[in-house]
Amino acid sequence: MNKKFKSIYAEIERFCFDREDPVLAIRNMRNFTEGYDAFGIEDEELKVLRDRIITEYEITPREIAELGLILLKTGKYEFGSLAIMLIKKHRPRMDAYIRERIKEWLDTAVENWAHADLLGSKILPVFFELELCDLQSFASWRDSRSKYTRRAVIISLMWQRRALDAEAMLHFLTPLIRDREKVVQQALGWFLSDLWDKAPIPVEAFLQEHRETLDSSTLKQATSRMPLSKAKLYRPKLKKNAHKPKAKAKPKFKGKKP
Repeated sequence: MNKKFKSIYAEIERFCFDREDPVLAIRNMRNFTEGYDAFGIEDEELKVLRDRIITEYEITPREIAELGLILLKTGKYEFGSLAIMLIKKHRPRMDAYIRERIKEWLDTAVENWAHADLLGSKILPVFFELELCDLQSFASWRDSRSKYTRRAVIISLMWQRRALDAEAMLHFLTPLIRDREKVVQQALGWFLSDLWDKAPIPVEAFLQEHRETLDSSTLKQATSRMPLSKAKLYRPKLKKNAHKPKAKAKPKFKGKKP
């Protein structure tokens, strides 16, 4: 770290240790099955620190992209949240260099669904708006080894459903049908459910084509907004008598034979 980064890092540490709330951290832990290493500090408090860093250090967007990787790699939840808050303040000033650093954040440092979703909903859509990427160039993100990069890609497209062609997005996401990571399948189900509101015909055709391959929980989420009569067309069929409880075995006679 250079001198500026060391000063900012030290200030972040002091801020977090001074406001540590183990009770809140333990309460939030239930939302993170993948692990949760946190101080227990609310986002509103972190925004105060964010504004102080921007004002006092005059940190540039490219510097934030570099510092953000350091913060995320600590594994501390608030450090990662602060990195995203800092870059979010500079969304109109992002460029190709920052785009690649954000991908590095996701590929190597993001460790939970919350940070993936923040990046997917608040940062990645800006790359489309600023014409820093399109679906074709986004393919390497979709094919990342990191499940959180793949999840963030799906989340980002939920914010492009009015700007991009529905069939093109569905075709782009088809390779993720066989992705067995739960966090990826959750996002895919939400995306399909959300897109169905705008473009029901292509989504229903997609579900019909891939209903045998899609994860059952993904299908359930994807059809959650449909009328039940229509949703049943795409959900896995229950086996006969699957809903019936198994008959209890008769107790064996333990007495002496007559």
